[in-house]
Amino acid sequence: MTGEGRVKILVGYVPTAEGEAALDAAAAEAKLRGASVLLLNTSRGDSYIDTRYANQAELDAAGARLRELGVEVTIQQAVSSGDVAHELLKAAEANDVKLIVLGLRRRSPVGKLILGSTAQRVLLESPVPVLAVKVPSPRD
Repeated sequence: MTGEGRVKILVGYVPTAEGEAALDAAAAEAKLRGASVLLLNTSRGDSYIDTRYANQAELDAAGARLRELGVEVTIQQAVSSGDVAHELLKAAEANDVKLIVLGLRRRSPVGKLILGSTAQRVLLESPVPVLAVKVPSPRD
């Protein structure tokens, strides 16, 4: 199955260890499902302000990594108006994705109580399944 008929997986990519874990998981799911990947990098600003906004070299490397694994990839980048979760959900709907993959960072017990994180909003508001992955710990 190729092109438009192929199932799409959206990966919310940021150039961090969490983003790399999400990329790995999205690649594995794409291979398992015969799906293509929509890699979306979005943040609240440009790389001078927000390091989660990937530069072209980082996007090219992420795309090449997926292609080397035999996964078809489309890359999109957007600057949000401060609502990254909205951008991810909007892209999921516009591209008819069947799965969203996000990387999660480890949080302190107090940090876990804070509501409103991007990942939490996507998990709660997504109309499609969401795969949340963590960076493997050194003992994994």
